[in-house]
Amino acid sequence: MTSTRLSTAAVVAIACNILVAVLILVLILILCKACKVPSSQESVPVLTLENAHQRNEQRYFLMLTS
Repeated sequence: MTSTRLSTAAVVAIACNILVAVLILVLILILCKACKVPSSQESVPVLTLENAHQRNEQRYFLMLTS
């Protein structure tokens, strides 16, 4: 009866490959969360209005200083 045992190096290689696969999955999840497009379109105009308000304030201050 012959036993087909894996060598220690093979077990270490399999464990390292599993670890790398888990880290790649975590990286993909982080990238998906970071690149998510805002789901509600209502928040986008608010940001645009805030930016426009800040630009108007900057123009006003520039007019006062010149």
